Amino acid sequence: MHKSEIIATVVQSMKEKFHGEGTGHDWYHIERVWKNAKLIADSEESNHFIVELGALLHDIADHKFVDDYEKEAEKRVRELLTPLGVPEDDIERVLHIVDNCSFKGGVGENQMQSIEGFIVQDADRLDAIGAIGIARTFAYGGKAGNMIYDPEVKPTEFKSAEEYRRKRTHTVNHFYEKLLRLKDLMNTATGKRIAQERHDYMEKFLEQFYNEWEGKS
Repeated sequence: MHKSEIIATVVQSMKEKFHGEGTGHDWYHIERVWKNAKLIADSEESNHFIVELGALLHDIADHKFVDDYEKEAEKRVRELLTPLGVPEDDIERVLHIVDNCSFKGGVGENQMQSIEGFIVQDADRLDAIGAIGIARTFAYGGKAGNMIYDPEVKPTEFKSAEEYRRKRTHTVNHFYEKLLRLKDLMNTATGKRIAQERHDYMEKFLEQFYNEWEGKS
């Protein structure tokens, strides 16, 4: 099967699996990450086939929703790619991206090792910030039953990925626990450039939010 046919098959599979998902991790999130990854890859020397597969499959078993997610991610990736004739070496490269893409509280060093992985990681992080990132954050917070804001509850400095996965406070805290940190964690020049604009937008949003909260505007 030609690479373009493999990509098209994976796209259709992910559409079917993630259409209508309500936490901001739906098919359209995957599609945006895929588009962002292709945009960044155009400026980097990389294997575009691996970039596209990694982007399309990066959330196939997200750690926030799936127990034993690493084992489950490998199972799902192999079940999808092996029948399509994707070589074992390529599957391993995709699995490396899937296993290491997530923020997981920003605890410890980034384990991503490939340029393809850095590209997908940047693409995923771009979709977590800016206007889309704000919308996704509040969608996820509502789904999880979190308050919008509680000024008495301060952001958490997570000590482990498991604490990040389990602990929930209010949605505005998530800006400080993750979103506002992502700009400085980008890997590629293109990712950094786009992230700066989206970061600035979030800061303006928070300024307006606090002004409205305090009845100042």
